[in-house]
Amino acid sequence: MLDVPFWLWAAFAVTVVVSLTVDLLAHRDTHVIGFKEAAAWSAVWVGLALVFGAIVFLVLGATPGVDYTTAWLLEKSLSVDNLFVFALIFAYFKVPRAYQHRVLFFGVIGALVFRGIFLAAGVALVNRFTAVLFAFAAVLFYSTYKILKEEEGSFDPGSSIAVRLLRKVVPVRDEYAGMKFFVKEAGKRVATPLLAVVAAIEAADLIFALDSVPAVLAVSDDAFIVYSSNAFAILGLRALYFLLAGLLDRFHHLSKGIALILFFIGVKLILQASHKLFSSSIPEIPSPISLAVIVTILAASVLLSIRRPGSATTQKTQKTQKTRHSGDDD
Repeated sequence: MLDVPFWLWAAFAVTVVVSLTVDLLAHRDTHVIGFKEAAAWSAVWVGLALVFGAIVFLVLGATPGVDYTTAWLLEKSLSVDNLFVFALIFAYFKVPRAYQHRVLFFGVIGALVFRGIFLAAGVALVNRFTAVLFAFAAVLFYSTYKILKEEEGSFDPGSSIAVRLLRKVVPVRDEYAGMKFFVKEAGKRVATPLLAVVAAIEAADLIFALDSVPAVLAVSDDAFIVYSSNAFAILGLRALYFLLAGLLDRFHHLSKGIALILFFIGVKLILQASHKLFSSSIPEIPSPISLAVIVTILAASVLLSIRRPGSATTQKTQKTQKTRHSGDDD
């Protein structure tokens, strides 16, 4: 484990809290976030993540700095594919565009909390039971199979456990009431669909964690590196969604690229575990090589999507519409 000074942990915590506060105040009014505003905020979040990475590099050394950058980019790449699910949830619940940022804001807070819990548990497991890395690798291989078989589009927001539990706990009305989560009807407190959307987003993030947590633990088993990199990637998720809204279907080769990344990380986990458990002669994949592979695959996926737009875009759109309509029938 790295010897991380307390002031660096404190600086990270303060940065996250201040960033969330500034973001909330900047978007306290109901409005549709356009491309230029999303691009500006995306630049802010990326710049903030890179500046913090430079601080990690200077304070903790080159290897932790590379590990942080690799883990941040890995989580960022996985998050891009998750944006398709966010779009599906918003379409399913017919969320007005002006309300979407508020939903994602609370989704981000939930993600920061749940990722912290899952990553802390994952780090503890890896440090105590190295063999668990084989199980993590199996999870990533299965995720790779699902993506290549195009089974990841089967998520149904209306039938998620979180939404069903919410409907059992409190009545959910059909109409929105601005950005309110609760209103009173006939003297009773009822939830608006906006709260159901937040529940669906949180449920989706729990599913995403099944991929991202094992993947980031392949890069580093240090709590500071894995959580700070995840946090900065998650902070920029809202701006990234609005930046790419309407363009998601054009990156039709991105899912295959992410599948390759997950497969590569799975192999890295197996080699890492085998090196520790069986023989030191079994090679491990260094973080600089991992970073280079992730960057190369992402760049190739985007460029291939731009240069070869094809029927995959239409098929993904039709699949999204089919899932949405099947949910409406329920």
